[in-house]
Amino acid sequence: MSGNTFGSIFKVTTFGESHGKAMGCVIDGCPAGLEISSEEIQKELDRRRPGKKYGSRDEKDALEILSGVFEGKTLGSPIAVIVRNENQNSQDYNELKDIYRPGHADFTWDSKYGLRDHRGGGRSSGRETLCRVAAGAVAKKFLSLYGIKVNAKAITNANIEELLKEGDSSGGIISCVVTGSPAGLGEPVFDKLDARLSCAILSIGACKGIEFGAGFKAAGMKGSENNDAPCGNGKYATNNSGGILGGISTGQDIIFNVAVKPTPSISKPQKAYAKDGSIKEISVKGRHDACIVPRAVVVVEAMTSLVLADLLLLSRCSKV
Repeated sequence: MSGNTFGSIFKVTTFGESHGKAMGCVIDGCPAGLEISSEEIQKELDRRRPGKKYGSRDEKDALEILSGVFEGKTLGSPIAVIVRNENQNSQDYNELKDIYRPGHADFTWDSKYGLRDHRGGGRSSGRETLCRVAAGAVAKKFLSLYGIKVNAKAITNANIEELLKEGDSSGGIISCVVTGSPAGLGEPVFDKLDARLSCAILSIGACKGIEFGAGFKAAGMKGSENNDAPCGNGKYATNNSGGILGGISTGQDIIFNVAVKPTPSISKPQKAYAKDGSIKEISVKGRHDACIVPRAVVVVEAMTSLVLADLLLLSRCSKV
């Protein structure tokens, strides 16, 4: 099975299933000498936890660093991080063993592999994102050495408590801004910065769209309106490019928005296909987010950080 490793130099491989024994990641290519602690990584993981507010499965997600760090510094060898699953209610999924939940990867996974872990979605579960967040915490620390900061925020209009009562869910928008990025990050032609970011963000299961700078509004603008005009001191009056031109960072803030779909697991009755082709009416049991957007903020930051860390290392090979 491929598709579990991300990056060229700063590489991350994630492993584990939602209701298996553990989730984790292996980070390879991180330079030696980076100061990093379990507490710093745990702080990021805690941002991903739902608490009781969103109605989801709540775990402590206590991490263990198995290798690659000694006396608080990276060794340059693979960094292995593991989080043991401790709060699974696998019985909640027994009734859905042979049913393909609407909006989930159940049918597509079964079509591709011929079998699947029906307990919480297995590898296709949103719980896999904790591995990305752990790796992203290391990437963030590396980027901080260069003054690069990644900050995202959630934009939602839904009343989460009301949605929980209705047994429904909603989506939203995540806005991300990267400050301190130098000009020159990105590898044309096929590894452009915006292409790599798009790949990273859209690999997050709930993310369905991304736009940079003016985004889709640019389609209705004139060239004279869309072009960012200089205003002195190397600055520009606007940032319609989102800080990226020709797939390479301009030195301006990198700005993009992400569309996040509603959580597909809802207790509201829905119709679904069974494995035998019949149509059933189901109500998904268990603990699920009424809105994934607030928890996905740190995941977007993590994937963005992984891209930037990788491209920063690649940029060292661009010129003498």
